[in-house]
Amino acid sequence: MWGQTEKTGWLKEQTIKRSYLKEVVFKIEELKASFDIVLYGNLSYESNMYPLYFVRSQQFDSSKKTVLITGGVHGYETSGVHGALAFMSREAQKYSDSFNFICAPCISPWAYETINRWNPKAIDPNRSFYPESPAEECNLFLNAVSGIEIFAHFDLHETTDTDNTIFRPALEQRDGKPQELSEIPDGFYVVGDTRNPQKEFQKAIIESVKRVTHIAPADENGNIIGVPLEDEGVINYDMKKLFLCGGFSGAQFSTTTEVYPDSPKVTDANCVDAQVASIRGGLDYIVGLR
Repeated sequence: MWGQTEKTGWLKEQTIKRSYLKEVVFKIEELKASFDIVLYGNLSYESNMYPLYFVRSQQFDSSKKTVLITGGVHGYETSGVHGALAFMSREAQKYSDSFNFICAPCISPWAYETINRWNPKAIDPNRSFYPESPAEECNLFLNAVSGIEIFAHFDLHETTDTDNTIFRPALEQRDGKPQELSEIPDGFYVVGDTRNPQKEFQKAIIESVKRVTHIAPADENGNIIGVPLEDEGVINYDMKKLFLCGGFSGAQFSTTTEVYPDSPKVTDANCVDAQVASIRGGLDYIVGLR
């Protein structure tokens, strides 16, 4: 089990591999003509390097429901970040008559630059969405959205080969507990909330993504990442119990998307398109209920 010495040693091994400023912030700024860009905090690791932004509807209308899109909770999950930005650029205006939008495209920019699951304190932000969280990324975000009623939440993620080769082995070392490795599924899937699964909503997302890329099959035990399949490409977690981003708001409709970027069947652009399709499918379903 790691103490502070081991965590410090781990941090020293991390290196910058890509630019949050060039790859993310510049794309956020390109949306200024159509959306408000809101600075909601700066990470104290490098306050000048890691400003945190919302992209949000210019005219918030109290008669409309609010949709939240989050990406980059795990910074290494690239299509989550760029899928969020792509949706805001390509699609969000088409739904402006029905919804207000708030998009936090990269909640963990240090992890984006170092291609990491954890933050510099070796904390997993996606297990840390609760008040007075030890993860500064989560605290700043939760304070910024406090008091906003979220109707639908799309939290964009990836499941990668490095989950088994790098991140779970590191978790085993950090916590001193054996980690069971599950087969990495080849394809897209979603994670719903066991307390509010919204089966038809999740199904609509899968049907939309099918037009863009392939859906992950269950393994020989009928599971995806060790969790029983509820429907094609759908599993459920107890979002609040695990303090996941997808469960903090109690939104009526919530999903966590999972893209598999290491598949030989996909490209980087295809992974981004799948994220966009997932949001579009979910919103089309909600609009159709009215």
